[in-house]
Amino acid sequence: MAETMARHTSSKPFGIVIHGGAGTITRSQITPEQEAEYRETLIEALEAGYAILEHNGCSLDAVQKAINIMEDSPLFNAGKGAVFTFDGKNEQDACIMDGGTLETGAVAAVRRIKNPVDLARLVMEKTEHVLLIGEGAETFAELQGMKLVDADYFYTDRRWQQYQRAKKNEEGQQTFLDHDKTLGTVGAVALDRDGNLAAGTSSGGMTNKRFGRVGDSASNAASTYANNNTCAVSTTGHGEYFIRAVTAYDIHAMMEYKGLSLKEAVHTAIHNKLSALGGTGGLVAIDSKGNFTWSFNTEGMYRGHFMFENEPIVKIYEE
Repeated sequence: MAETMARHTSSKPFGIVIHGGAGTITRSQITPEQEAEYRETLIEALEAGYAILEHNGCSLDAVQKAINIMEDSPLFNAGKGAVFTFDGKNEQDACIMDGGTLETGAVAAVRRIKNPVDLARLVMEKTEHVLLIGEGAETFAELQGMKLVDADYFYTDRRWQQYQRAKKNEEGQQTFLDHDKTLGTVGAVALDRDGNLAAGTSSGGMTNKRFGRVGDSASNAASTYANNNTCAVSTTGHGEYFIRAVTAYDIHAMMEYKGLSLKEAVHTAIHNKLSALGGTGGLVAIDSKGNFTWSFNTEGMYRGHFMFENEPIVKIYEE
């Protein structure tokens, strides 16, 4: 379920690891054509991020570019493929973090931002704040020259039908959330040639969510964390549990204060702590030495890595 130990040579290690969501993902639920689409888009995201790193670009740019490609795809629950809220809107959260400076930026509940991770980076670099939400975040985006998109840009028939099923299923029940476990939050972590780590996450939230719910994808401690002393982490899954466990930061803390390896810290975070709370999901991570790993407690997770002197690798099911 995990990949570890990048190949060390005289060259400084660098590379990128991505995810496109964890959940109930099995071969019986995906057609060969759909699987090919997912693999193609994940490879595209990996290659775009890696190209930046290979040409001495920074890890922040690589993470942002890889996430942009997944945000622009209708396959994932971020950007174009975002799910619908209780009132039939698309509402998105994102976060990005620089492991060298520990600066971070995030946005929540935005409805007209084509690439929410881009706005999160502007929050990090152009304001004194960490998190902007809703209309205020969109006003800031316009002031920064970002063009807002019409709400119908985010419409996909797949997500609309998912929303309709959720509305129908909620009748006579206490729950209002859709429990289709094929969530598609996207994220990336990267290490550049200068040894700088970065992480980013972008999500459309949960189908049929209401009451202004915001998940973990807008939190640098829960879903997104990067620190050059240890690691970079991006999570995906049922956000409330990642918030309670402070998962992304906790992995850093286990490495920093207990001396655990990346693999040990990630396994403990997912299979001991998150699972004990009843949470489901997974994450990808890379450390300052170029070791990388992923882990999940679901039936699958869209994921891939492209490390120095290797080829891009993409996986979907539990292997």
